[in-house]
Amino acid sequence: MKFSNSKLIKNVNRIKKGIFRHWQLYLLVIPPLAYLIIFKYVPLIGSVIAFKDYSFAKGVFGSDWVGAKHFIRFFKSPQFKMLMFNTIGLSLYQIIAGIMPPILLAIALNYARNRIFKKTVQMVTYMPYFISTVLVVGILSQILSLNGIVNQVIRAMGAEPVHFMGDPKLFRSLYVFSGIWQNTGYNAVIYLAALAAISPELYEAAIIDGASVWKRIFYIDIPSIFPTTVILLILACGRILSIGYEKVLLMQNNMNMQTSDIISTYVYRVGLISMQYSYSTAIGLFQSVVSFVLLVLVNRISRSLNETSLW
Repeated sequence: MKFSNSKLIKNVNRIKKGIFRHWQLYLLVIPPLAYLIIFKYVPLIGSVIAFKDYSFAKGVFGSDWVGAKHFIRFFKSPQFKMLMFNTIGLSLYQIIAGIMPPILLAIALNYARNRIFKKTVQMVTYMPYFISTVLVVGILSQILSLNGIVNQVIRAMGAEPVHFMGDPKLFRSLYVFSGIWQNTGYNAVIYLAALAAISPELYEAAIIDGASVWKRIFYIDIPSIFPTTVILLILACGRILSIGYEKVLLMQNNMNMQTSDIISTYVYRVGLISMQYSYSTAIGLFQSVVSFVLLVLVNRISRSLNETSLW
């Protein structure tokens, strides 16, 4: 017992010395740590209203406990199957279609010889990321409206105009490919960083052995960025049910509702518009739990298959 106490005291003293020695670094940690605690963890206490019939008068802890009533209501609701199908379908479409563009852009920029051209292309492809979602949807609406540029070209070719923003079949493609246009340059930066970490000696040895550019890409570049790709895919799989509602809500209308209505937009309607706070919290909690379980499962599968994982 004395030995364990003395060991504990030594560890505490060592930690104290480390804190005093590097107090500037610990000081920098305080703001982000405070942000996480105040805005991420403290609000979790309010999730208890998912198991209650929340009332403003009674408050969070004074409201009547109803257990899994709101979860069962959501599972039995006629919208449940449609919301799950639309959310998962849109997420998978976004993941599959969005894998290759940033990788191809990063590899192409990595082999670009002209530095000015490389920096210019990188800047031009990176800039859309900073355009607000409202502006992106506004641009889409103007270009694809019945009197927009695209339909003017279609009319000039003698065909009937297409109501792009109102066609349920086109909603997913418009959402996904506008997102690819906006985010490809930003995502390519991650792969460029992974490519920059490759030892130049590998390229030199490959060139000496007579390897062409394509062989260098397939045997050096792609294997080197594969772990980064896997990590990003794991994170994306953890967000399958957590698509942000802003862009979908802006693109949504009565004509494309059958494919555009997802869990996030449904929570927005029942929570903020209809003020069914307990019901919307239950749906959001279900969404978070499923996302967490998917993240853990995909991470475990990835670790067992190729030894690449988040933890």
